[in-house]
Amino acid sequence: MSSKVNEALYDLITSMSKSEKRYFKLMSSRHTIGEENNYVRIFDHLDKQASYDEGLLFEKFKGEAFLNRFSITKKRLYDHVLSALDSFHSSNSIEAQIHKMLHSADILFERSLYDQSRRILRSAEKLALKYEKSVLMIEISNKQKRILETGGYVNISDADLVEMSDNLDVFINRIKEYNKIWSVKSQLFAQLAKKGVARSEEESKNYTELCSPLLNDYDPENITTEGKYLYSHALSAYYYSIADLEKSLGYLKLNLELFNETPKELEIEPIKQISVLTNAIYISDKIGEYRIAIVYLNQLKSLANGIESNEDLEIKLFSSISSIELSMNLRKGAFKDASKIAIDIEQKLLGFGDKITSTRRAFLEFKIAVAYIGVGEFNIALKWVNKILNDSELDKTEDIIGFTQLLDLLVHIELNHDKLLPYSLKSTQRFFKTRNRMYSFEKVFLQFIGRLVKCKDHFEM
Repeated sequence: MSSKVNEALYDLITSMSKSEKRYFKLMSSRHTIGEENNYVRIFDHLDKQASYDEGLLFEKFKGEAFLNRFSITKKRLYDHVLSALDSFHSSNSIEAQIHKMLHSADILFERSLYDQSRRILRSAEKLALKYEKSVLMIEISNKQKRILETGGYVNISDADLVEMSDNLDVFINRIKEYNKIWSVKSQLFAQLAKKGVARSEEESKNYTELCSPLLNDYDPENITTEGKYLYSHALSAYYYSIADLEKSLGYLKLNLELFNETPKELEIEPIKQISVLTNAIYISDKIGEYRIAIVYLNQLKSLANGIESNEDLEIKLFSSISSIELSMNLRKGAFKDASKIAIDIEQKLLGFGDKITSTRRAFLEFKIAVAYIGVGEFNIALKWVNKILNDSELDKTEDIIGFTQLLDLLVHIELNHDKLLPYSLKSTQRFFKTRNRMYSFEKVFLQFIGRLVKCKDHFEM
């Protein structure tokens, strides 16, 4: 069995907030067996572990009967924790509330209590309309149709039936429009993650062709608030990919305005607001709008302080704010400041472990390497370069790997690694040729390194 499966219970427990853990224990106390509930005992032990260690757990509970079938105990405890989390968040999630109402409507329908079922569905419909839950509106509509069919279509006019059908078409079209935007956005982001921004006219053309469904066929009247966010998010990324940073920032600003104008019940989730603010800071700084970048950075920090954090959100905030602060310092040549930030980032990277994605980690590691090159700490820079180059999960991420290999060459030159440099150069040349990434800069840069390698003495060098 994979370690991921073995650690699933531990990962779930350590992801919980204090209030969630308190609720779990309260819920478990209702099912006490003997002096103390086994679930709570195992839960508490795992919660205190710095990292998952099943051996320690077996040592702690040596002789306990539940260890004889521990895989079953773990599965039941995992389900029990999920059940507690579901119950804890049921009142906070609109989807959970509506699903609960739909389940109640089904129970009433099965007992032939059609009027009561219809009333609950009407309440669920009002909630789904208020919060723009188009997918749930389709499910509600199907259950309403079932009641009509069972009742023989009594007390409903032809006009009402037509209105029901027309309303359903609206929700279906909203879902289709959202799915179109999501599909284009996802293909764009997947390509950006692999290839990076366009470096040639052909690549710009490919990005434009990929995004043509959004550029040429957008229906703003037939879209939810979430869809509007996704549309601007996708186009900000598109214009970034073709290096039109002014337009990219324009679409980011549209989303920032949307966040401010959206009523509370339709509020875009914080993790998406963090993403937009992060991108707005990065691009503002890149085009020289430093004051605006600082304003957005303060907004990001204010947002971070004002939301209830979980581990996923904590990772997103950490990587976003760290990346931005590194970028801003590197762009203005403040390498000492950047290297000081890098020390704190390294500790947090160790703390998050493999919970932070390889790509997100690599972009931070790359900037840290640049910071150490800037202060002349080339051995430390090489350590960070090697972290990226040795990460097998980044094999398909051509953009970051390519630039890291160029950094690798620079570091070897600074460290006078005369024997390693030729091998590193050949490896880098092979990478750029096989991946078809030998652009003008790479070509000139590698030719220069090639000449440097062939120098016979210091004066020629």
